[in-house]
Amino acid sequence: MKASEFLELLQAQGLQEHTLAERLVAALAEKGKKIATAESCTGGMVSARITDVSGASAVFDCGVCSYANHIKSRVLSVRDETLSSYGAVSDRTAREMARGVRLLSGADIGISTTGIAGPLGGTKYKPVGLVYIGVSTEMGLRHEKLLLGENGADRARIRSLAASAALYYALQEVRKL
Repeated sequence: MKASEFLELLQAQGLQEHTLAERLVAALAEKGKKIATAESCTGGMVSARITDVSGASAVFDCGVCSYANHIKSRVLSVRDETLSSYGAVSDRTAREMARGVRLLSGADIGISTTGIAGPLGGTKYKPVGLVYIGVSTEMGLRHEKLLLGENGADRARIRSLAASAALYYALQEVRKL
């Protein structure tokens, strides 16, 4: 999904980027559920946005900023084979990160971000703006692939959009519980 499509999706559902964390915290509290985050490209932005909301301590216990592969492996239990075969920026890594942080924390939902925020690091096959969001619940794992680098989006915008996407997909998951 491209950035413009993601923003249209939010708009169609009457959601705004700046209120996603508030809605997520409220939905988690209403259902008595907890969330944990595992972040790479967003570097803690998802956790920060959640904890900016008053009352977040009732629904959030753990956030792991796992920028380095050895942290993804040691702390989040991302398999070394996944990292060597598919890379840190992949759907498999995103799912394993989300599952790892959920199991580490005991949360009901694990959400992860991994991607290439740029301006360096992009390739033909993994361009700047490529982001994977992983979602883990006891019902299973899934991921979302986003291409957030359209129209020359800079690093800050890519990271902000990725954090918003993680909050959005977490909110969708809470609604299913």
